[in-house]
Amino acid sequence: MFKEFISKVLQHDKVAIFSHLRPDGDCLGSQVALALWLKKNGVEVSAYNEDAIPENMSWLLNSVSIKKPRPADLENYDAFILVDGNALHRFGGVAEQILKTDKPVYMIDHHPEPDDIFEVPVSVVSASSTCELIYHLYADHNVDQIDEEAAKAMYLGMVTDTGSFQFDSVKPATMHAAADLLERGRFTPNLIAEKIYSSRPLRQLKLLSQALDTITLHENGVFASITITQEMFRLTDTSSEDTEGFVQYPLSVEGVKACILFREDDNGRIKLSLRSQSDDIDVNKWARNFNGGGHQKAAGAHYEGTLADAIKDVIAVGAEQL
Repeated sequence: MFKEFISKVLQHDKVAIFSHLRPDGDCLGSQVALALWLKKNGVEVSAYNEDAIPENMSWLLNSVSIKKPRPADLENYDAFILVDGNALHRFGGVAEQILKTDKPVYMIDHHPEPDDIFEVPVSVVSASSTCELIYHLYADHNVDQIDEEAAKAMYLGMVTDTGSFQFDSVKPATMHAAADLLERGRFTPNLIAEKIYSSRPLRQLKLLSQALDTITLHENGVFASITITQEMFRLTDTSSEDTEGFVQYPLSVEGVKACILFREDDNGRIKLSLRSQSDDIDVNKWARNFNGGGHQKAAGAHYEGTLADAIKDVIAVGAEQL
């Protein structure tokens, strides 16, 4: 799977790794584990993300520093690698300027329909997570290079991108990889779970309380929505970073097949997070109507307009799949 990637990437002296905007556990875990792999194999590496790292994942920065990029930084590298995303616009304004450098761009990702700009694209849609792919990178090259830091980073991404191994993207190979990471990293699952799920600040729970009160059913209970407004952020002294995982709550309502989180961002746009638990409802196709995308059962997008219009228009598009 990684033969050509390994051969070409290890010829570079200095590489920059970008993870996608609004970073989550999978993009950060894969970025850190890949950076550690490159360092072990003699490549000088830097990691970049235009957005802040969520508080409950800041422990990753003990292994690899993740900085906000500047356009001038692009001149310092021989090549670039994008992880957990397959289109430049998902990585921010600086990343979109990479093509102007005429330097090779590589990609490791598990989302469908990648752009055709990559020197070597490692694109496996059936993978549970990008971190599962990074595990196979280690395995294809030298699995004994997996140390505690790399194992924890990859395990984090696998846990968060599979809903703690609940999603149907989880295959026996996923569990074999997770078990190997636990053994090689010499840690127990609760260590990562506590960092991610049991370290929520009180303000985040207060925000969740307000958001849960907005859950609404649509299309005879087939869809559910949850709404987060700027006023809620103000009242609870929170930000968009505190909404991680909120989209799963309306999906747990009995009879609901798909759900949408509508979040008012401070740039005047509405962030959409879509989830499905039905093979009949493809939220990737749904999100593409709003300049977004993702997977069949998990996707994201943005709506230009008011919150009320977003709810009306997004639900109407989803209803076309019924």
